[in-house]
Amino acid sequence: MTISVHTNKSALTALQNLNSTNDQLSDVQNRVNTGLKIANAKDNAAVWAIAQGQRADIGALDAVKSSLQRAQSISQVSATAGATVSDLLVQLKQKVVAAMDTSLDTNSRTALDSDFKALLRQITQVTGNAAFDGANLLDGTAGPNIQFLANADATNRITLTTQNMSLGGSIITVASTASITSVPLATGILNQLNSSISNVNQALGNLGSQEKQVEGHIDFISKLSDTLTNGVGNLVDADLAKESARLQALQVQQQLGAQALSIANQAPQIILQLFRGGG
Repeated sequence: MTISVHTNKSALTALQNLNSTNDQLSDVQNRVNTGLKIANAKDNAAVWAIAQGQRADIGALDAVKSSLQRAQSISQVSATAGATVSDLLVQLKQKVVAAMDTSLDTNSRTALDSDFKALLRQITQVTGNAAFDGANLLDGTAGPNIQFLANADATNRITLTTQNMSLGGSIITVASTASITSVPLATGILNQLNSSISNVNQALGNLGSQEKQVEGHIDFISKLSDTLTNGVGNLVDADLAKESARLQALQVQQQLGAQALSIANQAPQIILQLFRGGG
């Protein structure tokens, strides 16, 4: 090998090896710091693009879950209010049947009618307050149904069908102006009440079925989101146990490379020794 003061091949080789080790060490340190083996497109463009697409779907599913949770809350509020309405109808029937007693005097009948009308007003108050986030399934203000997101592409929907429990409607046929001040009036109201109670119970069954559907879909969306998250992790997460071992190995290589470069840089000193002999 030629000995020259201009070119130190051994030092250049040692320097290249040390630079390579430093680059690898930097990559490993980045993976340890971020916990990711693929943190950006530079690491692996194809896998990074796939992971980003999955992250977008996961974000969309979070929006779907929020929409479904809103649907769940609306269903729960409606079911609670509907059950209260059903209880009030039972109380109304009690008042109506009592008013059919021909032996009642005028004062007793008037008192019963007052209680009856108070219960009717309470039904209106309950249905009017059965709202969550501005949506009310029971007072007839929401139209025939309300739709919520069901998938990440927003192409599928879950529908909550409204159950209008307003007085004088198709479910509760008793009018808000109804009165039981006489036996004939009470007799007519009783027939309406019996059908109304049956209708409300059917409506509550519908609300319960819808709530169960929403809860089931929330569970599915949660599991799907978790699965996608695990899939992204499989693509981009670093194995920190392996990276730790690799980090230690590269640190040793770095130290050895620095020593090798130091030794190689001392080689030109041999030239000085050669020329000292001539003195």
